[in-house]
Order: sequence, then structure tokens, then C-alpha cells
Amino acid sequence: MRYLLSGCAGFIGAEVTRILLQQGHEVLGIDNLDEAYEVTLKKWRLKALSDYSGFTFIKADIRDLERLDEIFARFAPFSAIINLAAKAGVRNSILDPQSYYETNLMGTLNLLELAKRYGVKKFVLASTSSVYGQGAQVPFNEEMPTSKPLSPYAASKKAAETLCYTYHHLYGIDITVFRYFTAYGPAGRPDMAYFKFIKWILEGEPLLLYGDGSQKRDFTYVKDIAEGTVLGLKKVGYQVINLGNDNPQTLLDLVYLLEELTGKKARIKFLPSHPADMRETWADIKKAKTLLGWTPKTTFKEGLWKTVKWYLENRSWVKEIKLP
Repeated sequence: MRYLLSGCAGFIGAEVTRILLQQGHEVLGIDNLDEAYEVTLKKWRLKALSDYSGFTFIKADIRDLERLDEIFARFAPFSAIINLAAKAGVRNSILDPQSYYETNLMGTLNLLELAKRYGVKKFVLASTSSVYGQGAQVPFNEEMPTSKPLSPYAASKKAAETLCYTYHHLYGIDITVFRYFTAYGPAGRPDMAYFKFIKWILEGEPLLLYGDGSQKRDFTYVKDIAEGTVLGLKKVGYQVINLGNDNPQTLLDLVYLLEELTGKKARIKFLPSHPADMRETWADIKKAKTLLGWTPKTTFKEGLWKTVKWYLENRSWVKEIKLP
């Protein structure tokens, strides 16, 4: 198969690309190498993909419909479009909501239009557990109302989900929407808590913790998420599916486990909680099990150790990454 995958230099996107290439597929990866966080990380991920003969990379922005059309005209047909390109991050979306809507909503619209135009029958969208928002009861299941997002990021992703349903209804495009729950792992995003905590602990810097640390996150290892995403390429009609670990941990649990794995003590500095942060995320993954036969395989401790090990192996340049 030949797939178009946007966001191929991203954290999840690079892992999905790697799995597809290992399965013998061709992947045309596009990414604009956005400077929202350290581009060195994105280039590191791309370098790891460059050894695969089936991988082609084009620097492009999904907000640019004309450029995307040129790419489709040259490389189509595609068996599916996998849209993993996004402006991510709850707090940064408050500072720059326009760019989040341009990428997460209008970029999705551009790819849906090209799917229609070029006859691509399958579309996969990366969404987020953040859409569950205020007042959702845990564990989150896909049938819950999602009418109270706490950030422009969450709202932009919910809007993209709704747009996908419209294109499924009008044009018969088969669409899988994945709500990812707090992905973590090697070469992850430096704006995520686990990445910051590892860096601060290993480099002996104060660990900044918003709130009292009792907030819970359903940390899910990136390879597990990527494998679920690939399974979502099957025909499903239109489905929204959680991909999470179904085993939430508190932020203090994260700190204590990192202390154990690194052998170093954290110097925690508590800060006021952030109004855009959810108190808890927890995925109900029955639907993923039933429709896709997917369950997470990586324990929290195992995944964190792999992440710490990657940091230590690449410490000479990773420690220089500026944290957002």
C-alpha cells in the first residue's frame, strides 16, 4: 500500500511511519518542521526513517492547499490519508489560538477536500483525550458529551472530528478518529511533563509541578499508540476510538518512579494549577479492543525506563533542548 502521512516528523507520526515501513508499505511523509518545539528532535526522527527505501519526505504545510494539491497530483493514488499533523499542547494554544485552528481544523479540511478530489477512500485523524473537557466522568468513553473543552487546542480537535463526520456522511469516506491519551516514550515532545521531569531530575534542576501532583494522566506508550493507529486503517465506517493505557497515574507517581529509575532525587517546586489542565484522564478502551483487537502492551515502568535510557544515550544534545 501507499499512504500519505502528515506530521511524519512528529512524535506519534514518526512511530506510525516506522511501523508501516517495516510492514513493507510505502509512506509519503509530509511535515512543515514547525518550530513550536525543538526542530532538532524532528530531524532526529526523520534521520531514523531515512534508511527505509519506501519512505519519501516532502517538507510541506497542511494549511497550504495549493501545495498539497501539487503533491497529490504528483504522487496519488493513496490507499489512505493519515493526518497526524497538528499544533499540540493545551497551554500554548491559549497563547496562539489562531495557529491551532489554522492547522488542526483548516489543515484537516484541506486533506479531506483532497481525499474527495482524488478518490482516497480511507482517512485517519489524530484527536485527543482533551476533547472530553470539563465534568467528564472517568473512565472516558467515546459516547460521552464533549461540549466543554478547556482549551483552544481541545476545541480545535473537536471541530476537526465533527468535520470528519460531515465528509463521511456526504462523500462516503471511511474515517477513524483516534483520541490519544498522553503519549510518552523516547524522542518525545519536550513540552510534555515526563520529558521535562526527566531532564530536570537528571540535570539537577528544580522540577516545576503545577498543582499538588494528584492530577492523573493515562500515560500511554508511543509504540502502543502507533500500533493501534495502524490497526485503524481497516474499514470502520465512521468511528471515534480511544487509545489509552486504562491505568492512570498521578504526576507524583511519575516523579517517584523517575527518581527510582534515575537514582536521583527531584527538587520539586510546586506552582499554582493551570485552568486549562484537566484533573484526570482515563481511557475506556473497550471499543479499541472490540473493533481493532488492540490493547496496550507496555507497562508504565517499562516505558519510562526506555524513555530514560534514550535520554541518557542522547544526553549530549538532548540536555541542550530548550523546554517550552
